Amino acid sequence: MNAWITEFINQFGYFAIALLIALENVFPPLPSEIILTMSGFMTTTTSLSIVGVIIAATIGSLIGALILYALGRQLTVKRLERLLSHRLFKLLGFHQDDAKKAADWFNKHGTGGILYGRCIPVIRSLISIPAGIAQTSLGKFCLLTTIGSAIWNTLLVVLGAWVGQSWNKIVIIFNDYTTIAIIIMAIVGLYFAYRWYQKRIKKPKFQE
Repeated sequence: MNAWITEFINQFGYFAIALLIALENVFPPLPSEIILTMSGFMTTTTSLSIVGVIIAATIGSLIGALILYALGRQLTVKRLERLLSHRLFKLLGFHQDDAKKAADWFNKHGTGGILYGRCIPVIRSLISIPAGIAQTSLGKFCLLTTIGSAIWNTLLVVLGAWVGQSWNKIVIIFNDYTTIAIIIMAIVGLYFAYRWYQKRIKKPKFQE
């Protein structure tokens, strides 16, 4: 994978970086850690500059995030309410008004996740969807996404330039960070699933 990424960036420069990062936002398995640290290293061997790479990567991040945001906007609260009214979701403990409650909660408390989530694996891509569903204002979404993405991109690009040919070591470190983050998210997810089961599924049946 590294060879064709290098060749693609060598051939198309900043455009390639922006495109690859945009795709990474839509398809999380495409590793931004490799793209950004490699691009950082390439600023020491090619005409690419650190600032130019960061700007291109941030533009790509915003484009990819806007694609998922637009998809989220199509899944409106009313559509979710109709979905949650189906028997299967009722059996899983969902209520029809949960969609509006979730959207209201996100706009009140969760928009910070658009900023901080850009530095968390998987979350940095998926956070755009609930932002779209909750109808978070486009200006606010773009601002928070740009800031959060710029921080993440700057960190990796600068590290890649700093360590030079050892940029792979940075990728390994961030792969470990990704693994730890996913494990923590899985544990938290299981905890909330258990709480959901106790509150929404088990308890109502017990009361009956």
